[in-house]
Amino acid sequence: MKPCLNTGIESLDRILRGLLPGDNLVWQTDAMADFAPFAAPYAEAAQQLGRRLVYFRFDSASPPLLQESEGILICQLELEQGFEKIVIQIRRAVREAGRGAYFLFDCLSVLADTWCSDRMLGNFFMLICPYVYDMESLAYFPLLRRQHSNDAIAPIARTTQIFIDIHRHRGDLYLHPSKVEHRYSPTMYMLHRVDGDLITPVNESSTTAEILTSMPWAGLNSVRYRLGKWNRLFHQAEQLWNDLQPGKKPSRKHDALRRTLMHMAITRDDRLLELAEKYFSLGDILAIWQRMIGTGLIGGKSVGMLLSRAILEKTHPRWNNLLEAHDSFYIGSDVFYSFLVENGCWWLRLKQHDRQAYLDDIDEARRRMITGNFPDSILNEFAEMLDYFGQSPIIVRSSSLLEDSYGNAFAGKYESVFCANQGSQRKRLEDFVAAVKTIYASTMSEKALRYRAQRGLLDRDEQMPLLVQRVSGSHYGHLFYPQLAGVGLSINPYVWEKSIDPAAGMVRLVFGLGTRAVDRSDDDYTRVVALNEPERRPVADLGEMLHYSQRQVDVLELDANQLVSNDFQAVVEQSPNLPIEVFATEDAALLRRFGEERRARASSWVLTFDQLLGNTDFVEDMREMLATLQKAYQYPVDVEFTANFSDDEHYQINLVQCRPLQVVQVRSPAELPANFASKEILLESVGAVIGQSRLIEIDRIVYVSPAKYSKLSL
Repeated sequence: MKPCLNTGIESLDRILRGLLPGDNLVWQTDAMADFAPFAAPYAEAAQQLGRRLVYFRFDSASPPLLQESEGILICQLELEQGFEKIVIQIRRAVREAGRGAYFLFDCLSVLADTWCSDRMLGNFFMLICPYVYDMESLAYFPLLRRQHSNDAIAPIARTTQIFIDIHRHRGDLYLHPSKVEHRYSPTMYMLHRVDGDLITPVNESSTTAEILTSMPWAGLNSVRYRLGKWNRLFHQAEQLWNDLQPGKKPSRKHDALRRTLMHMAITRDDRLLELAEKYFSLGDILAIWQRMIGTGLIGGKSVGMLLSRAILEKTHPRWNNLLEAHDSFYIGSDVFYSFLVENGCWWLRLKQHDRQAYLDDIDEARRRMITGNFPDSILNEFAEMLDYFGQSPIIVRSSSLLEDSYGNAFAGKYESVFCANQGSQRKRLEDFVAAVKTIYASTMSEKALRYRAQRGLLDRDEQMPLLVQRVSGSHYGHLFYPQLAGVGLSINPYVWEKSIDPAAGMVRLVFGLGTRAVDRSDDDYTRVVALNEPERRPVADLGEMLHYSQRQVDVLELDANQLVSNDFQAVVEQSPNLPIEVFATEDAALLRRFGEERRARASSWVLTFDQLLGNTDFVEDMREMLATLQKAYQYPVDVEFTANFSDDEHYQINLVQCRPLQVVQVRSPAELPANFASKEILLESVGAVIGQSRLIEIDRIVYVSPAKYSKLSL
């Protein structure tokens, strides 16, 4: 008598000691044709038991395992929808089928081929298999042997209840169970011969040895098995690149593989992909791969940084020397997804697709991310990268898929974390892992989710790759910082005088780390420079210039192992060999004021950047940089940069970020009425106004009395 749940083959049920509610069966085979004989009886068993049978069809290149008929629901999956939507669709189908249903999947290897990632196949299985188990249903998952790395095989083997290898030898079919959870028999894990519906153990050791030694043993981790889909393609590309002779035109195979790799690792945004195809060689992509941790996409910020450098260097050779070299690393998007899955965050994160509930449970999701763990394989790669950097300070930056693309800047919505990178190897690794988890958790912050909701992006696939960069700058005693940092816009929206040309662009400059230029502190100031009129200031006189100059400097305090804000004068006093005259001007009034206190106050410098702007090529270089990038992007750009001088004249620029500048579109400038009474004017401004005039309805005006506001306590 057959058990309630069964495979449809009595002899197989006896070998497995029956099926239990929630069993997931993985069938590893060399050919799908060898799996097909086990799919049909399984479907018949479901129909005989009156159970719902759902066949998930997604391998259009192979014949279907089952034909559509009464009692069989075929769920067609469109893999181009992406990982999240596929998982959601399958989960919905499993839930709607109810408890005790039977599920059959096409070959899982197709998923890894589509996503170009064994790690994502492992994540897929870790999400679907437990849900089938919770629903007390059954599922068959075929998988091709020797096509996948341990990133796929290990989580699949660990999560499934039953794992069976199918072998074919001299025309005969054999089964070899390697895992059957909660059941045991003396012959369960032996090799079994398949003869129609009769499956029997192979008792002769010579026969078993002959069959198993006739094929590569996956347990030895042969190169093909160990590499998996991702690295196999990159190794193939590496061979093609090495074989390409200087001056020889790349072959069609070369170009096709380059496009495939860009889609795997660089971007799937059509506009950025067009730029990448123009400026990235196969060698450029291989260089990125060699500095990647994990697999998947490198994200918007990484792409922008790499693209902008490639554009400049391929536009004019002088940029090769003017740009500071970078040796960044990239943590792939699949590492983020794996972290979510392995730490129980994935289903919580899915709630953000619901506009009515996207803020629910975000505190719990963030808690799990902050306290979550990485597998040893990833931690080992983190440690290897940190060994490369030694004790040089680094910054871990968000580089999400939507970030820094056309239309979505996400400026300030996700975290970036400086690591002073001091202390023992263990301490540096702990600090780095904490930084990574902080950025991951910022994807579930209220400000990031509200930004996505406002722009209709909640249902978009938003993964979080990371960019790890060496901090540009120098050691000054126990301090570390760049001499100059800033933000540049290829179009200047701050036109405070008629002589300023918006098309020339602008920069916002600070001394020290660029956090003050990017985030703009309420208690301090930056130098805003119109690139066609660099000497002009928005301030009216010398007094205002002194008042609105930068006073605080962000630096890395190496002894304290953290980012701190210090008084500018104190930083200068602690920075020997600093070409301070390039950035600051000595204030004669301050010299007189502190003349009798020279021992207590060694300097009286004011950050004006006058020599930088008037006596170096910096302005022209920045203007050319921004114009070149805007021309390539065919769109205004926004960059972040640092610069360091070796003496009063020679410097290098470190271009750390480039993205399309987010410009609010309005219909057209409003036309003022020809005649109106002065009493109809409520507010009037004299001088330049930033932005275009526009005609909009105003619901209310809130007036705050400056006198009363100033009396309020902080």
